[in-house]
Amino acid sequence: MQLPVDKNIIDAALKQFDIKLLSQTSIRELVAVIKYIEKETGIKFLRMDMGIPGLTTPQVAIDSEIEAILQGKTAEYAQIEGEMILKKEAAQFLRNFLDINISAKSCIATVGAIMGSMIAFLIAAKREKNRNGILFFDPGFPVQKRQAIALNLPVFSLEIFNNRGDKLRDELERICSENPISMILYSNPNNPTWTCLTHEELKIVGEIANKYDIIIIEDLAYFGMDFREDYGIPGQPPFQPTVAKYTNNYFLLISSSKAFNYAGQRIGILAVSDELYEKEYPNLVDQGWNCRLGPALFIDGLTMLSAGVGHTAQYGLAGILNAINNNKYQFIEPLKIYQERASIMKQLFIDNGFQLAYDRDGNKSLADGFYFTVSKKGWTTEFLCQKFLQYGLGAISLSICGTQINGVRICVSQMKQTDLYELKNRLEQMITNN
Repeated sequence: MQLPVDKNIIDAALKQFDIKLLSQTSIRELVAVIKYIEKETGIKFLRMDMGIPGLTTPQVAIDSEIEAILQGKTAEYAQIEGEMILKKEAAQFLRNFLDINISAKSCIATVGAIMGSMIAFLIAAKREKNRNGILFFDPGFPVQKRQAIALNLPVFSLEIFNNRGDKLRDELERICSENPISMILYSNPNNPTWTCLTHEELKIVGEIANKYDIIIIEDLAYFGMDFREDYGIPGQPPFQPTVAKYTNNYFLLISSSKAFNYAGQRIGILAVSDELYEKEYPNLVDQGWNCRLGPALFIDGLTMLSAGVGHTAQYGLAGILNAINNNKYQFIEPLKIYQERASIMKQLFIDNGFQLAYDRDGNKSLADGFYFTVSKKGWTTEFLCQKFLQYGLGAISLSICGTQINGVRICVSQMKQTDLYELKNRLEQMITNN
């Protein structure tokens, strides 16, 4: 294996996909570039780019889905809002691990959390005339911002790292009082930085939502994965922090991919507060949609995008949630491998002259988890992305996540134990040859 990769091959890959700047390259474009280079060179990249789960699907999900297939469910359309067996387990899961009361009707099955955010944007932005802006806590997951832009919605940004605690309230007040904000979106834990909003900060967000009638879209893709606390015992504190404790103006995006290792079946839950579900908006009727927000999400939104979620996958996810709710499957335990991996990988980067681009979580040290970010003094994001490609390393730019800080996001999920030794070697080569 010859490293660094020949510059001509990298240039050919970028030309193939019409990429001008690596620092502005989307996740999927970067994956295509990596596959091109691997094919041309035979070099196996160390994949730290996509947040693909690295663990095995729980057997209970496989068994539940097989049972549904054998029952003939593949020949039937699923209920558009989700099968009741899944909706009940989802509501119970949220009661057990968020300590919130929510009805089964308010838990809507979606084709992954990405579809959940798309439907939320599509419907919630139509609640009122002349108020359809989305405020993103940045840095954040770039795909969701692309969704908002595709829907031609006004996009606003709040840099969260330096606006924690009372500063968060001040900035939210300023932005929401001056702009037509309809929704606020953030992930908790955060993708890409792995910082986590506290109960106090979520209370601030909830109070702002109540004051300005803003819908909070809380992306819980990494549910329970702040391993500094044990959120894995059903019905017992501590509970996963959530804005739903402080406002009824919420949508929760629940992904089956990372926490439940069920990524391939593309299924998630969009949970809406019962109060918001029933709320009527005349402007929705003007669009020809249901006046109640909850039914509009699935009768109008979900029907337009996919006409529902794969039938048997719903039974698979219901099986996982049932096992978790009854404490027969401790879903947090297998995820802790990500914590161990992150700790080792962070140290490898630090030993080779890199820094954590985001190194604090408020006044605490950053937790080890699914993601972390790195930078190197004197290296721009563009230069860093180029170096990573030259040495067979895949990682996405922080620029596409909505930040001006130079650096890249590192995902630990696809890295195996043998890859860690190879990462050490390639980082040492990169620094030595620079």
